[in-house]
Amino acid sequence: MAGFKALKGQGHAPTLFMAFLYFDMSFMVWTMLGPLSTEIGEALAAAGHIMTAGEKATLLSLPILSGAILRIVLGFGVDKLGPKATALIAQSIVIASLLTAFFLGAEITYNQLLIVALGLGFAGASFAVALPQAGQWYPPKLQGIVLGIAGAGNIGVVIDFLFAPKIAEKWGWEYVFGVGAAMAIIVFIAYLFLAKNAPESVYKARPKKVSDYLKLLRDKDTWWFNLFYAISFGGFVGFAGYMKVYLMNTYQADMAAFGLNVFNEPNVKVIAGYFGALTIFAGAVLRPVGGNIADKIGGVKALYFFYGAVAVLVAIMALVELPFFVAILVLFLVMASLGMANGSVFQLVPQRFGKDIGIMTGIVGCAGGLGGTALIKTLGWSKGAFDGYSAGFMIFAAVVLVAILGLSFVKTRWRTTWGVNSGGII
Repeated sequence: MAGFKALKGQGHAPTLFMAFLYFDMSFMVWTMLGPLSTEIGEALAAAGHIMTAGEKATLLSLPILSGAILRIVLGFGVDKLGPKATALIAQSIVIASLLTAFFLGAEITYNQLLIVALGLGFAGASFAVALPQAGQWYPPKLQGIVLGIAGAGNIGVVIDFLFAPKIAEKWGWEYVFGVGAAMAIIVFIAYLFLAKNAPESVYKARPKKVSDYLKLLRDKDTWWFNLFYAISFGGFVGFAGYMKVYLMNTYQADMAAFGLNVFNEPNVKVIAGYFGALTIFAGAVLRPVGGNIADKIGGVKALYFFYGAVAVLVAIMALVELPFFVAILVLFLVMASLGMANGSVFQLVPQRFGKDIGIMTGIVGCAGGLGGTALIKTLGWSKGAFDGYSAGFMIFAAVVLVAILGLSFVKTRWRTTWGVNSGGII
């Protein structure tokens, strides 16, 4: 693609690569509880604690929630300490959380898991570090593709679904945390030596005060971007985090039959991981494509298309009892559309708030995490209240329609005000 070719000779490739790798590793760790939800539930049940649908949703959503809030904190750190120092501090806390879960192992309690989940939130907050660190090296016209590449680190959740259930089957769920800690340490060392902050000749840091944050929160465009990202990223991470629970509750018999007939794999939890990885892969790998499309046709037009697809597909999931393979196809398309919408939103944000990209990435990223938390809790509530997910899907589809109406409300003003001199297509 032309956008990728345009990166040649621009910016700092090692930093862009490490921003991707750091975010990839962090996203893998952040969403680790999702593909292990069944195994952890069985371990707690064996110890005498049977999780309710609400407790399971709380455990899965807690890293998303803490990650959302910590994005504001790390966004502050990017402005005050620089992205590299902030990233190293956050990675250290994540490694400590992983090692805690590994060494406690089968003796861990539900409440201790909640504490580990809070620590894993620092991995989710990496979004507020990796994207500004990459973006600061590159000009406005390349922000869509650059932030799309850095943000494509969310492919880490695919790695979770592919390998976590198999590792848990062979050695125990706690060893997934041990392997994660070892990988995180390797990434930490590589990041320490390869990643660099952009020099003042390329990007001049402007440390913010709390009043600067409050000023941005008083800007109505901040809240529009919060809404748009709460849906695109919140939808992606929410569905990703809850995917295995949904598949196990809805299509366990279909997956068990498929696993035995095709893979000779009797463990349905492993098969659920494979199908979860397939659907999530679409959203993870297509994020840079969404950014590149937005660079060419404008972020608003791209979001119309991606949000429209999501609204229709999720409504179908709510209203029609889909056969297993049709459901997998629909989920694949939903995640693909959400992933490309993520890239499209962040084609627009640097154009509107280029001078405040560090803090804005934290604020908007926080909204994305809150959206993911809300979606997981909504799906858990729907299952607990109605023994199904139709109500949860309909609520999400309705919120997506609100975002589409919002785009119609702001597009003319954006294109005739800040969009005129933004340096890219709105």
